[in-house]
Amino acid sequence: MKGFIKVTKALSDPNRVKMVKMLQKKEMCVCEIQAALEIAQPTVSKHLKILEEAGLVEYQKDGLWVNYRLADGRSSPYAASFLGNLKHWLEDDPEITGIAEKIPTIRREDIKRK
Repeated sequence: MKGFIKVTKALSDPNRVKMVKMLQKKEMCVCEIQAALEIAQPTVSKHLKILEEAGLVEYQKDGLWVNYRLADGRSSPYAASFLGNLKHWLEDDPEITGIAEKIPTIRREDIKRK
């Protein structure tokens, strides 16, 4: 039951749900997620850590960058189930569609120049 509770708690925050929906579109670094959600970098990092511990996201280092992506679901059947369903859920939600429209315009190279 602990694994189930961990996943459901991880998805109980709207910003974490938005992050999962964003990561369905593409791998992203913290600064890109921060730009899309317009929240502080430490908050983004905290949310990503919770999602990672629940088995919903994973990361890979690429030089100076740390890229986050959706997990494959192997570590938790609950995470796999939620990730599969979330692909279809909330697609018509105005907040989710608004963020999805912003994603193609957010580039880490542009953010770092500012």
